[in-house]
Amino acid sequence: MTKSYLPLNALRAFEASARHLSFTRAGMELRVGQAAVSHQVKGLEERLGVQLFRRLPRGLALTDEGQALLPTIAESFGRMRMTLEQFERGHFRGIVSVGVVGTFATGWLISRLPAFQELHPFVDVRIQTNNNRVDLAGEGLDFAVRYGDGSWRSSDAVHLLRAPLSAVCAPHIAERVSQPRDLAEEALLRSYRTDEWPRWFAAAGIVCPPIKGAMFDSSITMAEAAAQGAGVALVPVAMFERELSLGRLVQPFDVTVAMGDYWLTSLKSKAETDAMRAFRRWIVAAAGMSNAAQAPDQALER
Repeated sequence: MTKSYLPLNALRAFEASARHLSFTRAGMELRVGQAAVSHQVKGLEERLGVQLFRRLPRGLALTDEGQALLPTIAESFGRMRMTLEQFERGHFRGIVSVGVVGTFATGWLISRLPAFQELHPFVDVRIQTNNNRVDLAGEGLDFAVRYGDGSWRSSDAVHLLRAPLSAVCAPHIAERVSQPRDLAEEALLRSYRTDEWPRWFAAAGIVCPPIKGAMFDSSITMAEAAAQGAGVALVPVAMFERELSLGRLVQPFDVTVAMGDYWLTSLKSKAETDAMRAFRRWIVAAAGMSNAAQAPDQALER
């Protein structure tokens, strides 16, 4: 038999019945009777020439053929549902999926997202945080905000924010360190980048002491550990302005070291949608304003 097309209602009936393993509950979801669902599924089975369910005294069980068909049908309906949800009151809602290093998300992006939504009410931004390890293609992301030097294979990178590192600690620790060499007596909290503290001490003009302190894979948790008195952390201070203003963290010295910046990256092979274009233009402009605001302070430190 030629199967030039399969009826959509029958596929919906199959997918709902497979999720509920019940024609009755599937009918309740689809707002039709149990007999109508059973009839649709039986018609689909006849058209395909296979049995999709075993009819049991109390419910249904998928056959091997039904198990093979279900993932494709469920994924297709899911994609259709997501696409249809993008239409609202006569407008098409664009979607932008962004992978963001957690420090940047909490320290800069989240507080500014309402401004983007006000400018672009029909663009949905979907944020996925990470520890600076991201796979744009594998995770289906439109953009990724990364920390580094701007060189990532197969990716375009647009500079966003300068992010010099400086030492921060709890107020009671700041009271007992009057000069950088005093940090030799403190626990120095570390990231996986082993050259950060040596380069900071070199910028301070002294030899780096032995590093004794816990290692972290996130500046957020490292800064929180410092705020709770676990030691002195080296973090991008521009991402912790709130903690510094509240006095939970103190920056005891003006010494900073540049180890990387924040960049907006995207796959070179990915065509830019209108929603992506709107987000890129907005975040680059907003970051430019932040950089301009930092410039006077950095000039004073030099």
